[in-house]
Amino acid sequence: MSDVPDLGPMPRRITVDAEQAHRLVAGQFPQWADLPVEPVADGGWDNWTFRLGDGMLVRLPSASEYALAVEKEHRWLPLLASRLPLPVPAPLAKGEPGAGYPFPWSIYQWLDGEPASAGRIADPVGFALELAGFVAALRNVDAADGPRPGKHNWFRGATLRTYEGLLESALAKLDGHVDVGLAREIWKTALGARWDGVDRWFHGDLAQGNLLLEDGRLAAVIDFGTCGVGDPACDLAIAWTLLTADGRQAFRERLSVDDASWARGRGWALWKTMVTCSSTLGDTGRPALEARRALTEILAEYRTSTAPTTATR
Repeated sequence: MSDVPDLGPMPRRITVDAEQAHRLVAGQFPQWADLPVEPVADGGWDNWTFRLGDGMLVRLPSASEYALAVEKEHRWLPLLASRLPLPVPAPLAKGEPGAGYPFPWSIYQWLDGEPASAGRIADPVGFALELAGFVAALRNVDAADGPRPGKHNWFRGATLRTYEGLLESALAKLDGHVDVGLAREIWKTALGARWDGVDRWFHGDLAQGNLLLEDGRLAAVIDFGTCGVGDPACDLAIAWTLLTADGRQAFRERLSVDDASWARGRGWALWKTMVTCSSTLGDTGRPALEARRALTEILAEYRTSTAPTTATR
């Protein structure tokens, strides 16, 4: 039998609107029944997100698989928050199914900030170092009894082979649009890069929308639905999907990332960008353009890292 986890079918998402979210809040937390409930723009895929008053948000999983993270977040986020150098979401209340909604859900403290993007970051190298400091602190939290990779986080922290089928589908669709041969080489290198087997905490989805800025600086990290303990290389993908070349180098040096971990991190970045590129082929919107930029960074950085050096006299 294969030891590669099975992702299973795509989650069957449900729709939730502000009126239903308000009924849930009013029915289970009457102390907040008079507060307005407003949808959050670009509130995410795994959860429907609504602003509750000025200082809170309602987070409603969009499928049963995503709801598996609710209990984990309520248990572990308070502990992680006390050990991290930046604000992370503070769970204030856990809701139960009701008002026609079938899953557990959460109310969190609202964190101010705007989603990170290359154009909003004031100092790319300084940002990279701040992010690396956050990742280093997270990795140093005691991983004993932490949540192991599973369906609750789509097996982040486990083997990259879990995503090989999705990558192959993306490669087939992008053949003729990108250097598929080089992408396969990068993937093969990532699969062959050994992990030391030491469990460490990871966020699991360090992406632009989960990194909040204030005045161009990193101010908070949100959405810990895919967090867990295991191989933390998945958190290195951000080095290619957002950071500049100089920022990427500073990020790696601050974390003292060895070659094998860097290769696995590059593999995570390759999977994420290839899948996005294949699903947005021909699009000219921001997500498509950012994915293409990131894929270009991955391919170029790998070429540079494997290019033979010329000896000089």
